[in-house]
Amino acid sequence: MATLIAIILAAVLTNNFITVQTLGICPFLGVSKKTSSALGMGVAVTIVMALATAVTYPIYEYVMVPLGFEFLEIIVFIFIIASLVQMLEMIIRKLSPSLYNAMGVYLPLITTNCAVLGVCELVIGDMSAILPGVTMNFGWAVLYAFFAGLGFTLIMVIMSGMREKLNHVKTPKYLNGFPISMVTAALICMAFMVFTYIA
Repeated sequence: MATLIAIILAAVLTNNFITVQTLGICPFLGVSKKTSSALGMGVAVTIVMALATAVTYPIYEYVMVPLGFEFLEIIVFIFIIASLVQMLEMIIRKLSPSLYNAMGVYLPLITTNCAVLGVCELVIGDMSAILPGVTMNFGWAVLYAFFAGLGFTLIMVIMSGMREKLNHVKTPKYLNGFPISMVTAALICMAFMVFTYIA
């Protein structure tokens, strides 16, 4: 139970991919204008993170390491992620055309979202600095990826809520648009840095 709590806290708060590792900034700034599209993107990224980890972890551990092909991990992982994103894109287009249109170009960009590749790389590496005393296995890896996706979604929704509020507030002329978004993102990251002291 302690391991589960440690994984949840690390993935969602103390080692959040956006606020701490600054991975996945492109969709964070691009799709966070509306809460509905931010939530949809967050859910899509969460699904891809969990599925990609579930596929890449055993391939790496049981195929690539025994054969000595660890040096090909990035190429193999990107190929697997791209395939999963293509399947997810077809499913979203069929089930929710409005969400598909709202995500626009950012849905295919999940393929190159460094947060997705980052979680796949992170769980096969040395995680002792993030999760001391936890021996990573397939179950913990997929669980970590799922909660990392939930952490990604949480930050996306918080940012979109802030940006929707800012649309109704008068801001100085030179801060309108992207500059105020950057200030907001910086304040959110600063607020989440408090969680890095949880240990």
